[in-house]
Amino acid sequence: MPLSLALSVCLSLSLSLYASLSLSLALSECLSLSLYASLFLPLSLCLYFKQCVVRFLPQSYDAVEPLDLEEFLMSQLRSGDSALMQELGDFPDDDLEVELVEKECRTVRHSVPEEGVELDSHVRDCVQSYTQPWLMVKSPSLAVLSDDSSRTLTSSDFDLRSGLTPDPRVEGLLHFSNHDDLDRFNQEARQGNRHPELFALYPPADEDDAVEIRPIPDCPKEHMGDRIIIRCQAIKFEIDIEPLFATLALYDLREKKKISENFYCDLNSDQFKGFLKPHTPQTDHSTLSRAAIFSITYPSPDIYLVIKIEKVLQQGEISDCAEPYMVMKETDSAKNKEKLEKLRNQSEMFCQRLGRYRMPFAWATVNIMNVISTATLDRDTTDSDSLNGSSLEKRGQLPRRNSERFGTMEDQCNMSAFKPATITISTFCKQEGDRLSDEDLFKFLADIKKFSSLQRRIKTIPGDPLFNHTARPGLACLSTELIPVKPLAEKNVRPVKEVLEFPSSEVYVPHSTYRNLLYVYPQRLNFVNRLTSGGRNITIKIQFMSGEDPSCVMPVIFGKSNGPEFVQEVYTPVTYHNKSPDFYEEVKMALPARLTERHHLLFTFYHISCQQKQNQTGASETLIGYSWLPILSTDRLQTGQYCLPIALDRLPVNYSLHSPEVTFLPSLSAEHSLSLCRTFPLSLQNIPSLSDNHLERFFTLCHALEGGVTFPLRVREEKIPENKLEHELKLSIISLSSSRLEPLVLYLHLVLDKLFTLIMQPMVIAGQTANLAQIAFESVVSIVNSLHNSQELARDQQGRNGLLATYLYWVFRLPDSNDTMGRASASTVGTMLLQSRLRSSSNPDIPAPHSAEDTEVKNILSAKVLLQIQGRGCSRMSTYVDVSSHPQSSTGGTRPSNRKQFHEELALQIVVSTGVCRENAYKYAWFFFELLVKSMAQHVSQLEKQDVPRRSRFSDRFKDDVTTIVSVVTAEIGTILVKQQKELEQAEKVNISLAFFLYDLLSLMDRGFVFILVKNYCNQMSTKTVSMPTLISMRLEFLRILCSHEHYLNLSLYFSSPASAPVSPCPSISSQSSSSCSFQEQRILGLFELSQEFKQQHYLAGLLLTELSAALDMESEGGKVQKKAINATYSLLCAHDLDQRCTRPDVRAKVATLYLPLVGIIIDSINYLDFTGTARGGKSKTGGSDEDPDNIPPINQSIAMAIAGNPFNTLQSAKAVATLSAETSRNLLLCFLWVMKNAERSLIQRWTVDMPSAQLNRLLELLTICVSCFEYRGKRSSDKVSTQALQKSQQAKMQLEDSLLRGIGARGEMMRRAGGSDRAGQRVNLRWRKDLTQWRQTNDKHDKTKAELDQEALISGNLATESNLIVLDLLETIVQAVPLADCKESVVGGVLRVLLHCLTCNQSTTFLSHCFSTLRALVVKFGDLLFEEEAEQCADLCQKVLQHCSSPVDGNRSQACATLYLIMRYSFSSNFSRVKMQVTMSLASLVGKSSDFHEEYLRRSLRTILAYAEEDTEMQNTPLPSQVDELLRNLNSILSDTVKMREFQEDPEMLMDLMYRIAKGYQTSPDLRLTWLQNMAEKHKNRKCFTESAMCLVHAAALVAEYLSMLEDHKYLPVGSVTFQNISSNVLEESAVSDDILSPDEDGVCSGQYFTTSGLVGLLKQAAELFSNGGLYETVNEVYKIIMPVLEAHRDFRELVSTHEKLQRAFDNIIQKGHKRMFGTYFRVGFYGAKFGDLDEQEFVYKEPGITHLELVSACVCVCNFYSQCFGDALEMIKDSKDIDRSKLDANKAYIQITYVEPFFDDYEMKDRLTNFEKNFNLRRFMYTTPFTKAGRPRGELNEQYKRKTILTTMHTFPYIKTRINVIQKEEFDLTPIEVAIEDMQKKTRELAVATHREQPDAKMLQMLLQGSVGATVNQGPLEVAQVFLNEIPADPKLFRHHNKLRLCFKEFIMRCGEAVEKNKHLITFDQKEYQQELKKNYNRLRENLRPMLERKIPELYKPIKPRLGNRDSVKRLSFRRALEENS
Repeated sequence: MPLSLALSVCLSLSLSLYASLSLSLALSECLSLSLYASLFLPLSLCLYFKQCVVRFLPQSYDAVEPLDLEEFLMSQLRSGDSALMQELGDFPDDDLEVELVEKECRTVRHSVPEEGVELDSHVRDCVQSYTQPWLMVKSPSLAVLSDDSSRTLTSSDFDLRSGLTPDPRVEGLLHFSNHDDLDRFNQEARQGNRHPELFALYPPADEDDAVEIRPIPDCPKEHMGDRIIIRCQAIKFEIDIEPLFATLALYDLREKKKISENFYCDLNSDQFKGFLKPHTPQTDHSTLSRAAIFSITYPSPDIYLVIKIEKVLQQGEISDCAEPYMVMKETDSAKNKEKLEKLRNQSEMFCQRLGRYRMPFAWATVNIMNVISTATLDRDTTDSDSLNGSSLEKRGQLPRRNSERFGTMEDQCNMSAFKPATITISTFCKQEGDRLSDEDLFKFLADIKKFSSLQRRIKTIPGDPLFNHTARPGLACLSTELIPVKPLAEKNVRPVKEVLEFPSSEVYVPHSTYRNLLYVYPQRLNFVNRLTSGGRNITIKIQFMSGEDPSCVMPVIFGKSNGPEFVQEVYTPVTYHNKSPDFYEEVKMALPARLTERHHLLFTFYHISCQQKQNQTGASETLIGYSWLPILSTDRLQTGQYCLPIALDRLPVNYSLHSPEVTFLPSLSAEHSLSLCRTFPLSLQNIPSLSDNHLERFFTLCHALEGGVTFPLRVREEKIPENKLEHELKLSIISLSSSRLEPLVLYLHLVLDKLFTLIMQPMVIAGQTANLAQIAFESVVSIVNSLHNSQELARDQQGRNGLLATYLYWVFRLPDSNDTMGRASASTVGTMLLQSRLRSSSNPDIPAPHSAEDTEVKNILSAKVLLQIQGRGCSRMSTYVDVSSHPQSSTGGTRPSNRKQFHEELALQIVVSTGVCRENAYKYAWFFFELLVKSMAQHVSQLEKQDVPRRSRFSDRFKDDVTTIVSVVTAEIGTILVKQQKELEQAEKVNISLAFFLYDLLSLMDRGFVFILVKNYCNQMSTKTVSMPTLISMRLEFLRILCSHEHYLNLSLYFSSPASAPVSPCPSISSQSSSSCSFQEQRILGLFELSQEFKQQHYLAGLLLTELSAALDMESEGGKVQKKAINATYSLLCAHDLDQRCTRPDVRAKVATLYLPLVGIIIDSINYLDFTGTARGGKSKTGGSDEDPDNIPPINQSIAMAIAGNPFNTLQSAKAVATLSAETSRNLLLCFLWVMKNAERSLIQRWTVDMPSAQLNRLLELLTICVSCFEYRGKRSSDKVSTQALQKSQQAKMQLEDSLLRGIGARGEMMRRAGGSDRAGQRVNLRWRKDLTQWRQTNDKHDKTKAELDQEALISGNLATESNLIVLDLLETIVQAVPLADCKESVVGGVLRVLLHCLTCNQSTTFLSHCFSTLRALVVKFGDLLFEEEAEQCADLCQKVLQHCSSPVDGNRSQACATLYLIMRYSFSSNFSRVKMQVTMSLASLVGKSSDFHEEYLRRSLRTILAYAEEDTEMQNTPLPSQVDELLRNLNSILSDTVKMREFQEDPEMLMDLMYRIAKGYQTSPDLRLTWLQNMAEKHKNRKCFTESAMCLVHAAALVAEYLSMLEDHKYLPVGSVTFQNISSNVLEESAVSDDILSPDEDGVCSGQYFTTSGLVGLLKQAAELFSNGGLYETVNEVYKIIMPVLEAHRDFRELVSTHEKLQRAFDNIIQKGHKRMFGTYFRVGFYGAKFGDLDEQEFVYKEPGITHLELVSACVCVCNFYSQCFGDALEMIKDSKDIDRSKLDANKAYIQITYVEPFFDDYEMKDRLTNFEKNFNLRRFMYTTPFTKAGRPRGELNEQYKRKTILTTMHTFPYIKTRINVIQKEEFDLTPIEVAIEDMQKKTRELAVATHREQPDAKMLQMLLQGSVGATVNQGPLEVAQVFLNEIPADPKLFRHHNKLRLCFKEFIMRCGEAVEKNKHLITFDQKEYQQELKKNYNRLRENLRPMLERKIPELYKPIKPRLGNRDSVKRLSFRRALEENS
């Protein structure tokens, strides 16, 4: 069959098969594609079919088959080629260590039950869990990376200013005759004093991409909220007569809940304490506390501190006892002395008798949050800085609360820091005996909050309690169990007590300390209906009993203040004469660890006799009754609310075994009914409380499995026989996930430990083995799902639940396994895997339901079965693992022991899980991955590692399970990406967790096996039909984590030479594309390509670079994928650069060789780089600048022009714009520079020799971009720093740094380097010192000090120097390879271009020295080539070198002088004339453009060059010295002309005059004149003088046209400058040079880029744009008239379209703006005085923007300011416009006269100047007027007021290339008073006519003119003018015509007034009618007054003119009227 036929058949067959298989493919997606294809299609069709489905992926995108790493390492060791490998590349036996870490205890000892007591099972488990050490799997830390360096970089490298000293000569300038010696000398100089670590100078990449940072969870700790300490300093009342006792507690009004236990303190004096001595047997130190630490988890504005005051019980109501406090004062002691003494005596008596009893007295409250808020507002900055941060730390441990309540609290209550505050309360509230309960208290608090004050009905007691309140707990404190807290306090220091918090809402922090407390709250009694007497002063004695005997009372009740630490009994306060008292007492007890049925609470009720009756002795107590409460009920601690009956008689026997209700109520007979009182309400609270039935049932049943219990087992009310134990246990395991969240979290560690034990260890129940593994695993999955789904719990940035992560890292340990119990063998499970996958592991006969989601996994497993059927054995390896590619060693295989391993069981459970359990297991795979890794690490730690190689550590069946898990998780990721786009974040988290799993496996398992898993992942992901950006992003994050491995370099086999790798299975790309090259060339070029051989040998590196290449070749939104790929590579290279293991040069060279393909990738991606945002532009870069970079153009002009012209001719048109951001481009380029810095030099040289010419040009272009990107930015001054930059919070910053510093491995060690102290003589590495470097300046730099800014500039300068030196090294390498290359010319030219660009940018002195050395070597070796072939670049070279000759830095200047002389010397033989011209032109350009040009330094440089010429002995016999001398003299003369320019920098007009003069001097040198015209245009543009800037460019274009007309004869070109005279007549001065003076075709003349047709058009386009900016739109048309013929001749229709659009816009502007256009304003400025020198008596006309007020003249003001600085007080301004009499001027002063002038036109000119534009363009004559009188005064009466008109004529017309032009002619003539009047009246008449006849009249303007014309009160108004000049006919006949002209003017004026009044009549509003009538009246009066004068004619002017006699037929020149008169 012919080939074409076979292909078509295959194609059609494959397409039909594709259609038939579409359904099955939809089900299986692409996972089992290869399986389907292999069943039905031949191999070739499978390949085609797969490519159709997989999208358009690059051929090389799939992962290659990895090496068998273990086998390769062994072969390397055996081969003997292992010196470097053994030293640096050898793998450690183990990467992970299992470490036991003792728990850090806050207190001096653990809180544990007393010794010798048998513990309850649950208590025993809790105590063990809380006290056993943490078990952590850690990586052995590396030694701290060295900071040693012999060099400390200082700012001297960037010192840009130094003293003026004679320039030293460069030694040995002419001594190197051998080029190799010169190269060697330069290279040694460059390599000295280099910075070894490039990345230490560069900011870190965006941390958002740092997925490889796996945060370490916080160590489990006891929960504490925000902690505040309250110290009781004083409680003072108006009188002090008795002991008082304070109780403090916190209450939350919003939740109506008490949120802390009570704190008791008394501040009584020793005298009062003595009153109570009989009742205080001892005083323990812990009860002396007067300060308490309160904890607040959920701050709220409704939290109140309540202080309750009690006193010793005495006779009388509370009101009676409080009355003395309200009416008496201590200050009235004289008056009340006896009363007070009596009260004290009574108090002492009551204390001695009733000292153990208390009574309520008063209470006070304060809103604690108000105090905190006030203290926070007053807090100083220093306080915030010095805060220890403990509060923030505690807040970080809190669970996440998403409720609205919590958000409100967070917003309102900031408890992070505040100053200590003193709380003073002025009044106490008297307690009311019937309102003592907490419910009443909350009502009081609500009233206080609502009314902001106490209500009148509340009685108050004056008092002055003083409390100190701070957020910083003291050091000496006791825990709530009274255990001393570390550090221990000094002896005899009052302790501070921690007060236990009762959080207002749930707290999700697992228990970590043993605490077993019981709080008892009696609530109320009611004895009102009791018939017996007594029972009015009631108290309750509360005791905790272990039996019924009185001796069984236990001292477990916490004492109060100033007494025993623990007491046996406590009495409640007494309410006087109240039979139904309320109680507020809190009784805190420490429960015994083991409780029995005999333990109970005993309540004894007493009546207290307050007054001792006569003849009464003994106790004051009268027994009323009893009640009790057993602690246990059905073996369960009793808590909650209880109502207990009260027994009035003695207690029955064995009462404690039953509840009071059971004891009394059923057995009471009728006669005993009076023996019971009403019930007694009681509340009990246990801390902690196991308040969840599911958890309690689970723990109880688990303990039953441990033995020691009797059956039937009692669980609450239920009894469980042994045969039902398994069933009940399974039910309890299933119901665990139904537990409430808070108790589940509190006991999370215990629950998980129990479940893992059940998974691991089959239980023997009733003699039968119960396998609970599956159901326990499903319960674990369910719990993990519940915790993740809870909105209350926090997660980290990788989505891990914080509680679970903490458990895995710190708590989890392998459960004990039972050796006697096992499971089926691996082979059995392997053959039955599909069945076991679908069945219950406990009962194989019960099929488990499976859902559609299992389809993919089913395909995987069914594929396994298919392989087994095909005879591939019973391996459990996944289909994606080729068994043959991973052979087992002879010692491999499964371990012989049948002992059950936890990691194997867990992996199996994951594999065989089904349904929802499977879905959640893979959804939260991170948990099970980390669980597997920790269990595997513990398993490995138990092996004898020397005897067990890596391959044999784990069984084959376990590897099968791991392979399956990885494949299924990968499939899950793909499923989410394909079907659930909204769950992209979930897919990313699963992807990251999988990567970390394989990352950890590399430290534990056979690494070749892990690489196969990586390959499977990559290829499996590639088959997913997801977008390429998403696919690359996922694989990138995966690989970035793997590449962050501690031993990544070893895993990538960086130490192996290319020859040692196995032969590539397929030919590389390079071998296919470069068959013409030799094998050696192919091999060298192949190292820089991503070949199959490279990707196979350096597996991880190859995968990462493959992703980078794919990312750069595609487009993504915002370049996110490219940024992620580049940041991953950047982060990796940064780690290598800062790794102490890679400090040796040979090691770095090996590592750099690993990344040589990266160089090729970057070169191919050059079109995508964006460096416009990073380079600086503008001026000379010889020194640093302090200006704000925001104000600088984004890119250098030279590089912009280079790119525009594409000097290397390599830019492709694939992508029109850069796809990478500037920052991302810099990161990528830094990676390139690092590789070039560290790669082997000979290898790079061979590479450049073999490189094709186009590729080499791209490399040179890349180097140019590198120079721009890493240019030195200069020092940022702190006052220019943006204060609006967004700041990250300090807390987030601290957390980030903490997570980085606590990271495992080399990265963690790298970042720890900043933590060490700066040792003497060492360089401080600033890589991670973000607070000291400039890299976070957008966030933090507004807080920087000057020293820190200097440090930033230093680091930035070091980076610029080092990066440019790397570029220089590479350029030298390329140049030294030139003799071996064929394309010498283009290489040398390209290298020179890069070097010139280096000189354009800001550079350090260090770099410039080496750069000039390289330039000199280039001139020495290739001088002829440079001067012949690279003329344009030679000109640039001269300019750059001459620019550095004016540098203020001696070293720079010295190097530049030596280089310039060498250029002259080596160009002397052939091209010295060209060099002379180029140097001259360079100097001219330098003087005109450079703002930091220094004339004195340039003069010194010229002398130095002359010295070189005089000392050059070899050239003394040649004309060179004389020609150099002549050239230098010419340069010196140009410098002299520029001195004045330096003097007049602040006078822009004078400066432009000087530039104009210099340009005029270059009239015969068109190139230089053009340069200066462009300089002037730029200066004008910077000053916003757009018109003048445009005129400069028009002159430049006319100059170009003159020379183009000599060179080319084209009709479409302008005929010289004549063509431009329609734009401006001034342009004709450009025609002064004729072709007999200088020929344009002479070598080097008119050779610039502008002397072309395109250059001419470009100049004119710029001019047109500037004219448009200046508002001269008519001129734009004239400019385009010259451009359009050129465009039409070139058929450039696109430009013609653009041109016509611009013309349309110009004409639209003319129409739209009309009369609103503002043109220039002109002023005459005269300079008088000898101090002005050449300017003395000079007059100029200045052109200013369109403004009319003299005081706003910007340039004139600048002139005055400039000369006032020069002359100071010697400068005077002449404020009038009179002629200056020099004799009256002070010779020692300077005078400036400024006068406003207007354009002046003759009448004939006005005929052609019709528009406003024409009246303001091409102006040469100007006029100003000066009023005067004959008497000398400027103003006088009308009949004596004269006016002088002065006409000025300028040398050129405005606008011109300057804004001031010399006055060359002045004309003056005077006007008589009547002529002045005529002018004034004509002006008024014109104004009225214009205002009246406007299309849209302005009423206000019209009325203003009318008011000035016809108003009655106008001085010197029209009427007065008429009366002065028209009242009488003048006697002088010469004035007759003026008199008549004025009369006619008035006639027209009065007519115009009438028109205006009528016009106004139609414009006025209704309210202006009276005003109109007044105007009309005034007008009529004016007309009547003027009528006689206007009708009076001068007869002489109206005499008839007699006709001349002539022919009869002649026409008579007489009017018709006069003829009639004559006839009559």
